[in-house]
Amino acid sequence: MKITKLETFRLQPRWLLLRVETDGGFVGWGEPVVEGRVAATQACVHELESYLIGQDPRRIEHIWQTLYRGGFYRGGPVLTSALSGIDQALWDIKGKALGVPVYDLLGGAVRDKMAVYSWIDSDTPEIAARSVKEKMAQGFTTVKMFGTCATGWIDDRKAINDLLERVQAVRDAAGPDVGIAIDFHGRAHHSMARTLLKELEPLKPLFVEEPVLVENLDAFADLHRRSNIPLATGERSFTRWGFKELLERGCADIIQPDLSHAGGISEVRRIAAMAETYDVALAPHCPLGPVALAACLQVDFASINACLQEQSIGMAYNKGQEIDSYLRDPAVFAYQNGYVPLLTSPGLGVDVDEEIVRRSQVPDLAWKNPVFHMEDGSVTEW
Repeated sequence: MKITKLETFRLQPRWLLLRVETDGGFVGWGEPVVEGRVAATQACVHELESYLIGQDPRRIEHIWQTLYRGGFYRGGPVLTSALSGIDQALWDIKGKALGVPVYDLLGGAVRDKMAVYSWIDSDTPEIAARSVKEKMAQGFTTVKMFGTCATGWIDDRKAINDLLERVQAVRDAAGPDVGIAIDFHGRAHHSMARTLLKELEPLKPLFVEEPVLVENLDAFADLHRRSNIPLATGERSFTRWGFKELLERGCADIIQPDLSHAGGISEVRRIAAMAETYDVALAPHCPLGPVALAACLQVDFASINACLQEQSIGMAYNKGQEIDSYLRDPAVFAYQNGYVPLLTSPGLGVDVDEEIVRRSQVPDLAWKNPVFHMEDGSVTEW
């Protein structure tokens, strides 16, 4: 079998799908995208095309190593995201060719279903309370909310009180048994994060995500030593080398590699195994589309330390489109009491509706994230 063709499709709300065709009649799908940098990632995929045409798609590891090591410059969000989507598509082809789900090729399933969580709207305490009740009615037992907005370098009592009021409203509405994860999005700086974590402890969050940016490892390690709240990070880390020091220094309790950024199925399976040796849990990052989520679940089903899976249904980004919009069988992501059952179809387990994808593509789609400014006009973290 040989790879004969690569095609990419920009899709609402901010996704890029990759279609890899073979002369054996099998087609694989991947999701190589950097949110806000779709054109750069798309160009990188096609720049790598010459390494792929004519190759046997079943030699996944050989192709992975060629794409990663074949260029003098490696790593980073664009190169590794392009590699990630290609890797997903190759696993999809191999699973389809052999007639089995990808997790069977990774050693088989270690669980029968995977816990998923949902984002809630949390602009105000009232909105947050209403949103968590809606998600509980849908069967979710874990939710995630944003912790901070634009944040300065030193403690801001108003921002602290605002966060505490919103989390308290969620806890009051949800009760003691619902898990509440809080995403700081790397917006806080060391001193602010230290204060926020201390103040949040009585509300018993499930975990706090990116209390500071992951590149500030000294600050991360200090926060981990001081706080009783589990800390999570990893969505902006790439390959096992990006996670190596994070794990060695004991900075996090939960790692969140993104299957569309960190190196695809091949690499995140290795990252998961590496994290297991440090007794660290896996909760893949996935505010993306159906192929990325399917890839995450294939790794989750085969990884004993996978604990939670992010998914984007109902997220604010997905205006007018949801992850099942481009699938022939939307029921594959029909969650039951906060879980998604095993995906049993061959390959990634989802059937992309190629006709809808072709009809829905937006060639000039260029979603950009907001840029936050402080009151004095200075740029701060989004």
